[in-house]
Amino acid sequence: MTRRRLPIGMRSLRRLRETDSYYVDKTPLFRNLIDGCDHCFLSRPRRFGKSLLLDTIRSLFEGRETLFRGLDIHGHWDWSVNIQSRG
Repeated sequence: MTRRRLPIGMRSLRRLRETDSYYVDKTPLFRNLIDGCDHCFLSRPRRFGKSLLLDTIRSLFEGRETLFRGLDIHGHWDWSVNIQSRG
């Protein structure tokens, strides 16, 4: 059994998924954030994953479906709609 990498310092969901690093699936929270929030303030301590969080949300809206296979949001997102038509 091989161990997965710890994603220390990773800021990109693509890189994290390509290197098969550990990832705690926060995508169920994204649905609540996207559907129930007009303006959100994302406050997290320094070095606590803000860049990765925002990159993950950006990848979701850009429709990068392959990055989300196996994650909770994959079955709950319309992958045929891209960022320009979401408005």
